[in-house]
Amino acid sequence: MTAPLIHLQNVQKHYGDYHALRDITLDIQEGEFFSLLGPSGCGKTTLLRTIAGFEDYDSGYVMLSGQDMRGVPANKRPTNMVFQSYAIFPHLSVAQNVGFGLRRRRDIDAAAKNTLINEALEMVGLDGYGARAAHALSGGQRQRVALARALVLRPRVLLLDEPLSALDRKMREKMQVELIKLQRHVGITFVLVTHDQEEALVMSDRIAVMFEGEIAQCDDPEILYRRPNSKRVADFIGVMNFLPATMSGHEVDVAGLGRTEITPDQAPQGLPSGNVTVGLRPETLTLLYEGQTATHREAPGVIEEVVYYGDMTYYDVRLEGVEKPVRLSMRNLFGRDVLEVGQAARVSWSPGALVVFA
Repeated sequence: MTAPLIHLQNVQKHYGDYHALRDITLDIQEGEFFSLLGPSGCGKTTLLRTIAGFEDYDSGYVMLSGQDMRGVPANKRPTNMVFQSYAIFPHLSVAQNVGFGLRRRRDIDAAAKNTLINEALEMVGLDGYGARAAHALSGGQRQRVALARALVLRPRVLLLDEPLSALDRKMREKMQVELIKLQRHVGITFVLVTHDQEEALVMSDRIAVMFEGEIAQCDDPEILYRRPNSKRVADFIGVMNFLPATMSGHEVDVAGLGRTEITPDQAPQGLPSGNVTVGLRPETLTLLYEGQTATHREAPGVIEEVVYYGDMTYYDVRLEGVEKPVRLSMRNLFGRDVLEVGQAARVSWSPGALVVFA
């Protein structure tokens, strides 16, 4: 693997007695779409601002392109940042906003600056909007202007601090796709801060999950989702059912499901013994209709709740001998009935979908 574009080594940051960053070590590669994901107050924005040069740090190293960034101001780093608030100047036109960072560049003449501005607007799908007043733009258009203003300086790293949080759901989902396309087109490294798990899973090549100033797990989205390394990460990424179980060797006896063997990769903390917790994602459980046979294993239960979402229905099913119901999701296919509360249920499950936590 080539040397990382961004290298963080044992980075520590305190605000008085509060330990904001705890021994952060992380590599981010050139051309990667990387996300920092975690709940509010976990340190992800502090880490982003540390990379950008807006925050100092107490100890450790921040390296960009092999250069130590200690003492290097933000405007001298090969980075640019898109803020959560966009920071658009309402009294300026779109073109003036995008070209704001070029005003002091004496090595570029006016014609070249206009070319760069137009190219940046075209990148974000706003070609022809240069003369428009910034205050007359929609939220999604303002977000695009903020992106164009950051890209016009051709940074090696674009830092994004929850740039989609102010948009409504439909616009946010559209802009997620636009950002993925944009990153692939320009080929530069994107580092995104978000608390939205779905957003991180959709957009990222890799994700670092943070809690209380520490990185709990850093992996690609599929590994994070399918094989979280702790119950805390599993609970934060999407929805996961947790069932009590007993482990002996490679065999686990799961409450409500029964006994099965597992492989070592299903126990990310190592093969434990005694009392454990087993996790299953809702989509790995299936309700069997009359006449259907289980592909893998089968367990009896009763439907306690039904939540209809149009394309999906979520069922809460109480398994025999289990105190808390499990949630499972079923895609609503044409001709498939939605089952009702109180119906007896047969739940199909696969041993390979289990994850065991000590």
